[in-house]
Amino acid sequence: MDFLERTFYNNTVKTWIIALSVALLSFAVLILLKVFFHGKFKTYAERTTMGIDDFIAEFIGGVKSFFLLMFAVFLGSHFLSLPDPISGAVDKLMVIALLFQGALWGSGLFDYWRERSIRRKKEEDPASAATFTALGFLVRVALWSIVLLLSLDNLGINITALVAGLGVGGIAVALAVQNILSDLFASMSIILDKPFVAGDFIVVDNHQGTVEHIGLKTTRVRSLNGEQIVFSNSDLLKSRVQNFKRMSERRAVFSTAVVYETPPEKLEAIPGIIREAIESQTLTRFDRSHLKEFGSVGLVFESVYFINSPDYNIYMNIQHAINMDLVQRFREEGIGWAYWKTPPATPRP
Repeated sequence: MDFLERTFYNNTVKTWIIALSVALLSFAVLILLKVFFHGKFKTYAERTTMGIDDFIAEFIGGVKSFFLLMFAVFLGSHFLSLPDPISGAVDKLMVIALLFQGALWGSGLFDYWRERSIRRKKEEDPASAATFTALGFLVRVALWSIVLLLSLDNLGINITALVAGLGVGGIAVALAVQNILSDLFASMSIILDKPFVAGDFIVVDNHQGTVEHIGLKTTRVRSLNGEQIVFSNSDLLKSRVQNFKRMSERRAVFSTAVVYETPPEKLEAIPGIIREAIESQTLTRFDRSHLKEFGSVGLVFESVYFINSPDYNIYMNIQHAINMDLVQRFREEGIGWAYWKTPPATPRP
């Protein structure tokens, strides 16, 4: 009993044993509770399709052992009579542990929301993954920067001068890597505004192809010839981008030239023949067909129709069928084709 009453650092041995027992017992109980509830919710989550139980399981599993240990030490320290500097240090360490655990919870919460959003929008918007990946990077940088500054402030460090110094240093770094930052912010603009997403067919100046990947610095496009074209994101924002994937329907214009010797009554019948050829195809909507001009090679008819699909292959299949139908009908009607020295232009995909 005399030994238990001995004093060490203003506390008896008995008091130290009680404090240590409370800390160890608290830590053991907290670990057991974590394992128990994490297992329960994880098992329950595997049996259901709800997302909230998955999140709770991840939330409990995300509790770190260092936080539980620090919390147990914090509880045990309240049974001791400690000097103000030591007591204050324990309190500060507890606050820092809480800040870091909160940052981990916040990061996990964002990851949960991001993954659910990606799964929900993946089919309709393939760029979601790139969007939320970039946002996740910015959120983590902001979150951990705040935690670091609060931790330093809790330790008594004057963060005002530090923030000012980081601001000056940040300006210097920004000037040194302004091209990289320009592409980075352009990437964020593309990802958030979505002028195009992965899988869209775009035309940029004289280049055209399918968007394969939108990165933080560059966007990669696979051209019709098969090569990969790499654009810097800042250049893309400065260019006029035509997005053919966003078309609700495609407008098609084609010319038909017949010889000058064609009788007037045959010329009158040609727009009707062209209309019948167009309307015989599915997904088409006839607009007009007129004798446009007296060309150098013959009488030129211009016809316009719409296709209820943006797909270029569907357009070419329909145009092929229309042309074959016109060849057959003109032959039956005895209408002669004019000879084109230069083939007429076709619309780009």
